[in-house]
Amino acid sequence: MLGFIGGTGPEGKGLALRFAISGLNVFIGSREKQRGTEAAKEICSQFTEIGSDMVVGGTNQEAAIASDIAVICTPYAGHKATLENLKHDLKGKIVVDVVAPLSFKKGSVSAINVGEGSAAEQAQLLLPDSSVVGAFQNASAEDLLVPSQDMECDVIVCSNDQSSKEQIMLLGERIPGVRSIDGGNLQNAKYVEQLTALLISINKIYKAHSSIKIVGI
Repeated sequence: MLGFIGGTGPEGKGLALRFAISGLNVFIGSREKQRGTEAAKEICSQFTEIGSDMVVGGTNQEAAIASDIAVICTPYAGHKATLENLKHDLKGKIVVDVVAPLSFKKGSVSAINVGEGSAAEQAQLLLPDSSVVGAFQNASAEDLLVPSQDMECDVIVCSNDQSSKEQIMLLGERIPGVRSIDGGNLQNAKYVEQLTALLISINKIYKAHSSIKIVGI
């Protein structure tokens, strides 16, 4: 079971949708139980190929408890508090952090300086008994929500635990068009997170959904 913490936003729903279509069971969590259940029902009603028992919804805590792998999709403003509250429920699990700390001011976007280095590194410090993996920060939510088209992007995966990293790399490639790239240790996650700000700016200029492709490997 994949549990999406703060999974009712576009990124969380997009990833949940793609993984459900690939045949995995997913749990969409939210601070409010009703929002989680409504998001799950929305996915099942829009995509008939997904069985109603494959996507369920509820609270963030219920998602954390039910999950084998938890995916953190909260806004950065609520990132620390959410993880502190779920520390016990996430113990011993792989935690995938997709959060990119960004600031939006006067039509421009910039990366937020995180004291711990990155959102993913902050998560690992808050969850010492979990294995944190940084991934999917640059995957376009708009593209994820259109499963009829392949993603055509690389997903850079960073973690201090090689086994967990390899599991998430395999998970990412369940999405058609995605190639997973080993991005090294978790300290490199900050560069992946910060790149999101650049991609959003490029998308605004070209009115596109740009993505990352690593060449030469």
